[in-house]
Amino acid sequence: KGPMLEEHHLTTDVDLAQRLAQHIAQRLSEAIEQRGQALLCVSGGKSPIPLFHALSAQALAWQQVTVTLVDERCVPLGHPDSNATLVQQHLLQGLAAQARFLTWVPDAITEAPPALPWQEQLPVLTAWAQAVDDALRPLWPADVVVLGMGLDGHTASLFHDARGLKVAIDAGNQALCAPIRPPQAPHDRLSLTLNALRSARHLALQLQGPDKREVYEEARRTSSLLHPVSLVMAAAADTLSVWIAD
Repeated sequence: KGPMLEEHHLTTDVDLAQRLAQHIAQRLSEAIEQRGQALLCVSGGKSPIPLFHALSAQALAWQQVTVTLVDERCVPLGHPDSNATLVQQHLLQGLAAQARFLTWVPDAITEAPPALPWQEQLPVLTAWAQAVDDALRPLWPADVVVLGMGLDGHTASLFHDARGLKVAIDAGNQALCAPIRPPQAPHDRLSLTLNALRSARHLALQLQGPDKREVYEEARRTSSLLHPVSLVMAAAADTLSVWIAD
């Protein structure tokens, strides 16, 4: 039996977004009270958009919050697949527009890098990951990291048969960020490492629908590389809350 996790069951996606937004805002406020600043890491994709809208309306000292990503596709800002662009459009609005935003892809990049073989691409991506690490290191550990999960059991950009996964989940790898090439999904990625996730102060995993619920139950039963989310659950059981819209 896997670790005991704090689960919150909500009836609708709207309820989930609202409750989770309040939960995150409370944790960020506590961090600001204790340390004068807070770090929030968020995921991309369609699922978190309602949460972003709910969160952007939360009254807290946003000017003392740094917002950054959990993972990013190696595309320039403004690209339709950019997580940073999604966050700018849906989270950094209203009250939350005052937050500081740390993007991951260098500003000078104006188009997605050409698709080179992995070993040739790696030096560039490693340099990008190092720059993210340098920016995050003084702010780490994150106060809240919001994770999603794919139907294949991936979380962040930790896909089970991705190039770069072994490095990203290696317990001896102290880096916060690692390059990843997913097996099917387009674009190389940068992702928080397993150690980065393990060392965050709080993780919130957001799940919607019966299909994802099934994958989550499986991952909770057995920790395996097949479902990388299970590795995060096992590593961070005492700092993880799970938010499920049934």
